[in-house]
Amino acid sequence: MTKRVTLITGASSGIGAELARIFASNGHDTVLVARRDDRLKLLADEIAAAGHPRPAFITSDLCAAGACEQIASELKAMDAEVDTVVNNAGYGLFGEALDLDREQQLAMVDLNVRVLTDLTLRFADSLVRHRGGILNVASIASFLPGPRMAVYYATKAYVLSFTEAMRGELGPKGVRVTALCPGTVPTEFQGVAGFKPGLDSAVLNVSAAAVARAGYRGLMSNKRLVLPGVGVRMIPFMLRFAPRSLVLASVARVQQKR
Repeated sequence: MTKRVTLITGASSGIGAELARIFASNGHDTVLVARRDDRLKLLADEIAAAGHPRPAFITSDLCAAGACEQIASELKAMDAEVDTVVNNAGYGLFGEALDLDREQQLAMVDLNVRVLTDLTLRFADSLVRHRGGILNVASIASFLPGPRMAVYYATKAYVLSFTEAMRGELGPKGVRVTALCPGTVPTEFQGVAGFKPGLDSAVLNVSAAAVARAGYRGLMSNKRLVLPGVGVRMIPFMLRFAPRSLVLASVARVQQKR
């Protein structure tokens, strides 16, 4: 019989690995996707050793051409149908947009935006059929302009907008759609992005495990938006009262100190 699975991208570390653990611990059959085969195998072994369903995994560089087609093909070979998509894969780059490598920034758009959109739409029929769910990992950056991380912030604004729109379209068809918007999380992300967390990061800091738990609970209870941590929840509220020019200047000052 066809197996229903939760597909989780960017699952080899950080929030993605914690999402794999929390879904598996709640009995979901999962398929994990990331570039690092060794990390995926270790995580699958750990989850199985804890007595949870052993994840299957697909080793794939999502930035490579044909990656989404590869995922669909391997899922078909597993006789698996997706009932939940967790779009977690993504990365950021820190620095002036004109100084950063253009191709790397375009690859960021490709991963953070195109791949997320592709996987959401590619499996939408299956999600509707199984009355499943979509959990898209956005960011508190989704609400802000981001000087010195301009492209990253813009991609996360897209993720939030797209997720809310998909909720409007797929919600009436029985699909839960949730955007998870964490603040700074201690993961490999900072090293890849090239910045050192400061005092602002400490205020917004929530562990990857806590973010994953909040995301899972939010999806299961069909929340539109999940903002893990008190500091993170305050930001969208305060933005209602601040002129956009002030917000831009404030973010620029914070980023300049990094």
